[in-house]
Amino acid sequence: MTEKENFLAIEVAVLDVIKTVYDPEIPVNIYALGLIYKIDVDENNNVEIKMTLTAPNCPMAEDLIQEVNNKVKGIKDVNEVTINLVFDPPWDKSMMSEEALLELGML
Repeated sequence: MTEKENFLAIEVAVLDVIKTVYDPEIPVNIYALGLIYKIDVDENNNVEIKMTLTAPNCPMAEDLIQEVNNKVKGIKDVNEVTINLVFDPPWDKSMMSEEALLELGML
């Protein structure tokens, strides 16, 4: 596998595992909710994720971040994982995928 193919495989794997993480209060994965703003994989297979929460005072914030961290770290060839929790831009329902809106009966 070339370096570029490996890089792309890691990116796909990160996206796949993020889609298995669900908001504890909403039965939709965090990617479909629009909580993932950015995923970067560098040349050393370090992953940086920029994400937000539906509310800044979410009581499950630490658990959610830890779950993302653990699942991404579990991907073969991933070295370090950095999760940056941001609140700018603030999350709102317009960031949700059509799938999430349908799941929640908002369409």
